[in-house]
Amino acid sequence: MRRMPIGIQDFDSLITGGYAYIDKTRWVYELANEGVYFFLGRPRRFGKSLLLSTLCAYFEGKRELFRGLAMEGLEKEWASWPVLHIDLNVSSYRNAEDLESGLDTNLRRFERVWGIDGQTSGKTPAARFYDLIQTACEKSGRRIVVLVDEYDRPLLQTMEAGAANDEMRTALKGFYGVLKSANQWLRFVLLTGVTKFSRVSVFSDLNMLRDISMEEPYNGICGISARELEENFKTELSALAEKNGMTYGEAVAEMKRRYDGYRFSDADESMYNPFSVLNTLKKKVFSYYWFKTGTPTFLIEQIRKADFDLLKFAGGVEIPAHSIDDYRAGGDNPVPLLYQSGYLTIVGHRNDRYMLDFPNEEVRYGFLRELLPYYTYRPPGQEFFADYFIDDLRAGDVDGFMGRMRAFFANIPYELNDNTERHYQTVFYLVFTMLGQYAQAEVRSAKGRADAVVRTPDAVYVFEFKLNGTAEEALAQIDDRGYAIPYEAGGRKVVKIGAAFDKDERNISRWLVR
Repeated sequence: MRRMPIGIQDFDSLITGGYAYIDKTRWVYELANEGVYFFLGRPRRFGKSLLLSTLCAYFEGKRELFRGLAMEGLEKEWASWPVLHIDLNVSSYRNAEDLESGLDTNLRRFERVWGIDGQTSGKTPAARFYDLIQTACEKSGRRIVVLVDEYDRPLLQTMEAGAANDEMRTALKGFYGVLKSANQWLRFVLLTGVTKFSRVSVFSDLNMLRDISMEEPYNGICGISARELEENFKTELSALAEKNGMTYGEAVAEMKRRYDGYRFSDADESMYNPFSVLNTLKKKVFSYYWFKTGTPTFLIEQIRKADFDLLKFAGGVEIPAHSIDDYRAGGDNPVPLLYQSGYLTIVGHRNDRYMLDFPNEEVRYGFLRELLPYYTYRPPGQEFFADYFIDDLRAGDVDGFMGRMRAFFANIPYELNDNTERHYQTVFYLVFTMLGQYAQAEVRSAKGRADAVVRTPDAVYVFEFKLNGTAEEALAQIDDRGYAIPYEAGGRKVVKIGAAFDKDERNISRWLVR
């Protein structure tokens, strides 16, 4: 078994350390020789840092690292260029002082290389950056390559901090603005990050940047395609299948269901999350690896502040094409940020509008699991265990299932309950979505949407809940609107459950099963 490059973001270490590597050097060559100014947005842990490290090795002329890779057949004249690799992952950011310290750490490293580390007293980071680019170009006799990793990290970490975030934007505007004024000394520039803060101060002066985030030729520059997965990891996939009692095909299908589905353009080819893929192949255990590395607290706060209707997630979210990459800090629409952060992805495109949905099971269940406590106010340590609910239905115990639902709602503190119908619909949606691959919430039909459908090997359960209505009315709606018809020819028993939800009691009051 080969070494999986989990957390390895340095191209030199990856190649010389004998780690498995998916050859992305064709994209590196094309990007490096196509223009000067670029921006690339991708979700966290999607390979952006490794991409920049690969570009750094290429521009520094480290030909020996590219033996046997696509680059070897593409580049005929190797040259070495001075590279300034600015990495904003070096610090955590709470205020302007933290930002200045992080920039100082980056700049000082290169100022020592170019002999100007004693000439920076009293200068702003922007002025030092300008002097550094000019000096490196004049001393080397060559134009400079600038690579910026996670340009937006200070902004994301202070998104809820108000004044601190404003200070960050102002400081970064001046710092990145140097890239425009230093044009005569630059050979290549690439900024990467999670978000594109369009039409706010950071990007307002960088109109020369070409945003390749959604350009089809660069859809696969980060991440792992289905073809790359099977071409590069057949041995590991076979071992994964054997460990989990699956066939090879079943293991590949499970990988796709959990980790595939990211689209960054209209391209048909979707991409796997590399961090989750590598961890799964290494540990031979399917889990929520990407989601465990960071709770999207700032995203959840944006959703709550915007009073975003989570039921839109049930059928996909539509957004104008022009606004998909236009997140405005402090705005009331969190959808562009959800897309750019990797929690939604493109599933359709029509008439200048994109349809977005969760890319895969890992994101769907991980994200909604994080949202559940904000709508049900679960106390710390009191988790929602979907397996118990599924076990009831597998055993045909509808009353046991509904009893668990009643206990779930009973645990929501009275004073924190929301009386709106949408709130309770949202809770039902979250609960049934947490049941995983067995359940669908808000299931569309020709005449409406059933609240939920749960499939087990022996039966299909169709649920309808009526807020301040009767269980009889809920059952009648299932029949009148034909919610169960699509499942009647499938060979499994179809069970209809109509339930009444009492708004005053704040719980399920009665249910009928047929």
